[in-house]
Amino acid sequence: MNSSQIPHYDYIFTGTGLASLMTVYKMILSGKFTDKSILLLDQDVKKTNDRTWCFWQKEKSVWDTVIYKKWDSALFANKDFKRNLEINPYTYNKINGLDFYTFIFDEISKHSNITFLNEKVTDINELETHVFVGTEENRYTCNFLFNSIYTKAFAERQTQYPVLQQHFVGWFVKTKKEVFNPEEATFMDFSVEQKGNTRFMYVLPTSKTEALIEYTLFSEKLLPIEEYENEIKLYLQKLGTSQFQILEKEQGSIPMTCFPFWKRNTNRVLNIGTAGGWTKASTGYTFKNSDKKSSELVDFIENTESLSMTAFHKRTRFWFYDLLLLDILYRHNELGSSIFSSLFKKGNPKLIFKFLDEETTFVEDVKVILKCPKIPFLKALFRVIFLSI
Repeated sequence: MNSSQIPHYDYIFTGTGLASLMTVYKMILSGKFTDKSILLLDQDVKKTNDRTWCFWQKEKSVWDTVIYKKWDSALFANKDFKRNLEINPYTYNKINGLDFYTFIFDEISKHSNITFLNEKVTDINELETHVFVGTEENRYTCNFLFNSIYTKAFAERQTQYPVLQQHFVGWFVKTKKEVFNPEEATFMDFSVEQKGNTRFMYVLPTSKTEALIEYTLFSEKLLPIEEYENEIKLYLQKLGTSQFQILEKEQGSIPMTCFPFWKRNTNRVLNIGTAGGWTKASTGYTFKNSDKKSSELVDFIENTESLSMTAFHKRTRFWFYDLLLLDILYRHNELGSSIFSSLFKKGNPKLIFKFLDEETTFVEDVKVILKCPKIPFLKALFRVIFLSI
């Protein structure tokens, strides 16, 4: 195939994860890309319920139609206390992966300028006037490329920035006894044995007998699958039931790092999603950050005349806050429970959510940060600022 026969597109998305699908959907909503050809490439056809996304919000959003369940209150707990968090005007929301995929692809199918191909990307090569993309089956070119295929070696083969994982195994269970409160999500329950790590249970009940229960860690190393599952069994016993049916399982590992992925952006190639550092480094939350970043990206594409992808990223003070926390958890992973407990024991949950959404003023930042244990953060501040000079 010579160059004149290679299909050319205005935009190509390599990988169709959350960030890509959000961005394409918002390009559709904008109405300003109807004359642009868009290609999505992924080896996965997105036909399974392979993940769950959760986020808090105050106002209505474009995702309301695919929200599976909302909670108006949340529980935080450790071995010493429990606190029912009143989060109004926020709600905590759950979206099932398959519902989201179906919603987006149904919309994409209505637009002849957008093509999805089930192909594995093998090569990306930026040239002066375009970007070349190779798959196992075909070759394509485009003016600009948005890459969401995460290469973990970029972060894990360096030593300047700590890299942890938010890793988890979740069971969606149906119990014989009524043991859940469907009106309240368990945001973090640190009452489980910490074993030198940051470990907690995360529970999303949909009825008195049904819930998604995830055993979650913020740590460097993954565990054998049996350890996650044994902890879920023990937790169910603590709730008062040993008779249950597992309806679905999910597992995942999300990188938590302040590694500057954006430095790999070029004039014509922008890394997005986890591959672009869109995951909230200190919590592993992805949905809300990707929602914001995808809107910013569509606005950037619409309003930038001389497009260079290197101009998109803007580093904020919240990146620095995340770096401090990750430095502490990387060196002293056992401190996670005390740090999060200090935040939620007496802190205003609405202010904490606002802080985690990176929407606080500097004065509000200080109010949140002062709730944290001061000595570990002062030591981290010294290491990050002075020892790196």
